[in-house]
Amino acid sequence: MGVLGLKSYVEQARKNIELEEGKGVIEQLLLECYLSPGISTKALARRTLLPTPITAAMKRELIKVGALVQDRGVRCTQDGAAWIEQEWGYEGMNRSLFKQLLHETAWKEATKHVLATLESLFSQRPEVNVQIDQSKCTAETSLRRAILCLKHHALIGKKIVCVGDDDLVSVSIGLLLQQLFPKGHHTTKVHVMDIDERFLQFIEQVAAQRGLPIQCHSLDLRNSLPHSLHRQFDTVFTDPPYTLDGMSLFLSRGIQALQKEKGIPIFLSFAHKSPEFMLAMQHKFVRMGLTVSANYPRFNAYEGAEMIANRSQMFILRTTDQTEAEYTGLFTDAIYTGEVKQSLRTYRCKQCASEVHVGVQGDIATIEQLKHKGCAHCGQHTFEMIAKR
Repeated sequence: MGVLGLKSYVEQARKNIELEEGKGVIEQLLLECYLSPGISTKALARRTLLPTPITAAMKRELIKVGALVQDRGVRCTQDGAAWIEQEWGYEGMNRSLFKQLLHETAWKEATKHVLATLESLFSQRPEVNVQIDQSKCTAETSLRRAILCLKHHALIGKKIVCVGDDDLVSVSIGLLLQQLFPKGHHTTKVHVMDIDERFLQFIEQVAAQRGLPIQCHSLDLRNSLPHSLHRQFDTVFTDPPYTLDGMSLFLSRGIQALQKEKGIPIFLSFAHKSPEFMLAMQHKFVRMGLTVSANYPRFNAYEGAEMIANRSQMFILRTTDQTEAEYTGLFTDAIYTGEVKQSLRTYRCKQCASEVHVGVQGDIATIEQLKHKGCAHCGQHTFEMIAKR
């Protein structure tokens, strides 16, 4: 079977096996065989986090369509490898560097030149605007995010969107790709949505000077997302305002921008919060049909961000067949920390009409906490906002 005949093999394997995880796990299995030729079925099962019988069944289906071959372990056929390189953008990749980047200790030495370039660029970036919850992520943290994306097979050949990017993750991705693909033959595209024209202009300037595949969009995410950006992307990065509504809004815009597919990763950076706040966050995830596949405490480092102890956590969320944005239209409530602290909102219970003041100076801090605890008078969990000041 030639390369052209392989174009439907992932879908063909998906049709013949009932997989709750979505087609992404088939792609991952195929990539593992490409990157580690001769890999055993048990090792494939460990890397894909699937039971061995299901892994073996997927392997058999991919062998049937000519993508894989059993030969001292499992490896791609010549046609299968060519398809991955041409269709998924792996042609010309520095495999030795790729493997170094997967190791916790080796990546810093392997990327020291990229990191030096980033540190120089980060010293030139605009000053942060604390009124919109910007903070100075370190160059190393920005690069670590790009490498984390690579480890999850969500970078090479993908279309990535940064929902807000004062952390210059788009630039880190672009520079990392240049090192991975010395001949410049990769197909990854990065888009940036941000309200801050200063950062957009800086990113565009760096991208133009260094030939990085970045496109910027000047957007206030409180407004509806343009339809031209709906269902376009393979993964999302966001480090939103550290409020529940800010996080929900940025996640909602990211979900709207993602392709409709199970198992797509969303890389969410967020401050360490109280158990009550974290519970409310996870209620938000469930409401939007997202699962938490990983959490890395203290993953992100910031310069001079004492309010969050200079560190924040990294969540890797994944989409399901129930994933839907919580907010799709115009958003008019407060999303930034300063706004939320100043605002005091009055909510009325829809069951008994009792009123509760919500805000830092109110009876309860957030609407999520109110919904979780329920009305103090009747125990119901549905409320409507009737006043705001």
